[in-house]
Amino acid sequence: MSEQDAAGNNFLRSIIRKDIEAGRLEGELVTRFPPEPNGFLHIGHAKSICLNFGLAEHFGGKCHLRFDDTNPAKEEQSYIDAIQEDITWLGFNWSGPVRYASDYFDTLYEYALHLIREGKAYVCELSADEAREYRGTLTEPGRNSPYRDRSSEENLALFEAMRAGEFDEGSKVLRAKIDMSAPNINLRDPIIYRIRKQHHHQTGDKWCIYPTYDFTHGQSDAIEGITHSICTLEFEDHRPLYEWFIENLPVPAQPRQYEFARLNVNYTVTSKRKLKALVDEQVVAGWDDPRMPTIAGMRRRGFTPRSLRHFCEMVGVARSEGVVDVAMLEHAIRDDLDKNAPRAMCVMAPLKLVITNYPEDKVEWLSAPGHPNRDDLGTRSLPFTREVFIEQDDFREEANKKFKRLVLGKKVRLRNAYVLLAEEVIKDAEGNIVEVHCSYDADTLGEDPADGVKPKGVIHWVSASHGRRAVVRCYDRLFNHESPDRGGEDFMQHVNPDSLQVFNDCWIEPGLADAPAESHFQFERTGYFVSDRIDHSTENPVFNRTIALRDSWAKAGGAE
Repeated sequence: MSEQDAAGNNFLRSIIRKDIEAGRLEGELVTRFPPEPNGFLHIGHAKSICLNFGLAEHFGGKCHLRFDDTNPAKEEQSYIDAIQEDITWLGFNWSGPVRYASDYFDTLYEYALHLIREGKAYVCELSADEAREYRGTLTEPGRNSPYRDRSSEENLALFEAMRAGEFDEGSKVLRAKIDMSAPNINLRDPIIYRIRKQHHHQTGDKWCIYPTYDFTHGQSDAIEGITHSICTLEFEDHRPLYEWFIENLPVPAQPRQYEFARLNVNYTVTSKRKLKALVDEQVVAGWDDPRMPTIAGMRRRGFTPRSLRHFCEMVGVARSEGVVDVAMLEHAIRDDLDKNAPRAMCVMAPLKLVITNYPEDKVEWLSAPGHPNRDDLGTRSLPFTREVFIEQDDFREEANKKFKRLVLGKKVRLRNAYVLLAEEVIKDAEGNIVEVHCSYDADTLGEDPADGVKPKGVIHWVSASHGRRAVVRCYDRLFNHESPDRGGEDFMQHVNPDSLQVFNDCWIEPGLADAPAESHFQFERTGYFVSDRIDHSTENPVFNRTIALRDSWAKAGGAE
């Protein structure tokens, strides 16, 4: 993508360039990626990561990683570790140490004291229900709390008592004193501190009061010298509050907030609450289940950092909300793997072929290209033997002319090997085909049959004696409705019951067993696969299907 096209596809890049040209940046550009450590990151976060880190890279600035860890009840160290791993896997590096909003809790407490002394904050004792009643509605102004006019001295004493743990959770909060009649509800005396007698993963038991996200976020930006605070559109209504705090506190910098449209993808749910429900109710095997839209899940499924970054670039950065077709994401990964994934063969539903005129003890090592268009991927050796496996669907006793695979009495070519003629079918007592006996033409390796008869098609295969058993998991879309979490409906009812199929008796080329975890392949005629990053081993090969060779969802009736 050219510089001009990229700027046209990213309005924030144009804003920053104008700020630089106008001299509004005293130093370098500083952005930040500020996740809350209360779950795994998802595809929407991938866009934000690419945006914040990408802008810093483009303009030679810095991007901080800061965990906005203001709610210890929902935060875990495992989420922090996973988020760092996701960012690194995507190919980005944060500037300086990992930062935490909790690093600034002492400063934020002093800021709260400053507001109290200035008569701009007060301790309120309304219950949650009473506070909602006093807050008003979108069409009606709120009412002042009966505790709003306490003196600064009384508020200071109460707030310090809150910190000392003298009150129960929920009994008191600290609120900013702004305007209960403001049209923007976020300005109606928002809560800035609440009592939470819970252990914090970074600060331990030092605090029993914690600042709210709205109070913490902007001040943390200011403390870090962030120049451009970039967030999604749902925070647009919070910007006046962000700016009110910046204007009324002795912060060391004046960051500006800019909003962009979040990434919405159809057939996908990205609410952390709903993703957690999928995990808790064991609809999926965990946050990194390959069906999940989490970065960890997409990684385990076989998506590549390059494909996700390219997808985010294609989607662009805009101010208007919209829904991106998941087919665009699937195209990005399919295009990347088509260009870069080595080829291999895997038989998922094996049917044995016995080549009756091939010596029983002979093993012939045939050469096959690693990729049809990539000489740098070299070649691979395939053991050819008397007995091989093919897919059950690649053989029929009788078939019409449209069937281009093996038919009794007809010929077919084995990929990178010989032409076979199917001559006899062996069945079990129930009438199921268990073997097909064939003959091969020794003169057809890499050329047309000697008798001039062209085979009807080409099929893949694996040696029955030298191939390796493997487990293959075929993943599909987790939901079978394009808007699974549309208003008023239980998103769980749209879970696709066929989103996972496990094949335990697959046969792969022997070399695939030695592939390192997270190795990508195109299994010829089948799809794109990756060796599972957790379960795969030489002794027990496990592969996950990343994506089919082409989009067959609509043809298969996947969409409603």
